Amino acid sequence: MWRRLIALIHKEFLALLRDKASRFVLIGPPLIQLLVFSYAATYDLSNIAFVVVNDDPGLAGRQVLARLTGAPSFHQIATLPSTDGIAAFIDSGRALMAVHIERDFTRDLLAGRPGPMQIIIDGRNSNTATIALNYANEIILAFEADWAASHGTPPPPASLITRAWYNPDLLSRWFVVPGIVGLLTFVVTILVSALSVVRERESGTYDQLLVSPYRPWEILLGKAIPGFLIGGAEAALISAAAVLWFGVPLTGNPLALVLGLALFLISAIGIGLVISALAATQQQGLLGAFLFLVPAIILSGFASPIANMPVAVQYLTRLNPMRYLMVILRGAFLQGDGIHALADQYWPLAALGLASMTIAAWLVRRRMY
Repeated sequence: MWRRLIALIHKEFLALLRDKASRFVLIGPPLIQLLVFSYAATYDLSNIAFVVVNDDPGLAGRQVLARLTGAPSFHQIATLPSTDGIAAFIDSGRALMAVHIERDFTRDLLAGRPGPMQIIIDGRNSNTATIALNYANEIILAFEADWAASHGTPPPPASLITRAWYNPDLLSRWFVVPGIVGLLTFVVTILVSALSVVRERESGTYDQLLVSPYRPWEILLGKAIPGFLIGGAEAALISAAAVLWFGVPLTGNPLALVLGLALFLISAIGIGLVISALAATQQQGLLGAFLFLVPAIILSGFASPIANMPVAVQYLTRLNPMRYLMVILRGAFLQGDGIHALADQYWPLAALGLASMTIAAWLVRRRMY
């Protein structure tokens, strides 16, 4: 039995790796997507263009502007004589933000009153606008606190001290890259598995399997193991890149991450084999894989929280293995979670893997007889 199984696994690897195109599909796109997604899919702003209208002749106006222009996230592109020119910069998209410091800014601060200052933001992209406004508010609040301390005036009415757990610098890359580990592992594993059975049928070698001494579960295992090994290798490579290249800390137990990925791979392979058993051609297999991948990624919590989705959709996500993997990845990378803390994510993955592999085995057996 083991000789037959090893021979079938060897044949699967030969079918996947014998031509350059297949090797490139397995290695090239995941690496390219890792770099593109990790660098491009970021919520951090590093070049906020803004214009300034400073009507304040005093020191405070110049100091608060110095703080804004000296911040690495802001880039002053123009100083305007009046507020009349603000609309042209905002409407054309040349500036995301405009800062208007009114005439009595320094006088009011010296008197212990809030200084009149206006920030105009381009709200067409609400997410970017909110982030830029938060950056500016932090700088201005820090300036007001320092001004009050150095001039002996009353401090601001409230002093807000923020602490971010698990991601002290609030780097979006620390949130995005662990999710990309699961996303790319899912894509590669589904594609490899979704083409395994249908490739045999389309090339005409499936009939040879029917007359061979292989039993249905041996065929299923022989098709699943290569996908498991390739998916595991992809996950290990991308996880290493996340830690060594992008600097995302792996604070949790590595065994907790490995166990979660292993259970996830079984679920993904089962789903891929179901698609492969139902498809008649490789084109149908690819189409079926992508029809499943797109909603699975959207409903995984990769980009938007599942708690914000409608209640009916939240229940639907329980059938999505990526939902549980996202929690495992971010828990293992950022929260320092171990196996015990992630146990409530393991058993749904195990149940989904058992169900999908059972359905795949039934479909393969049905195709054989």
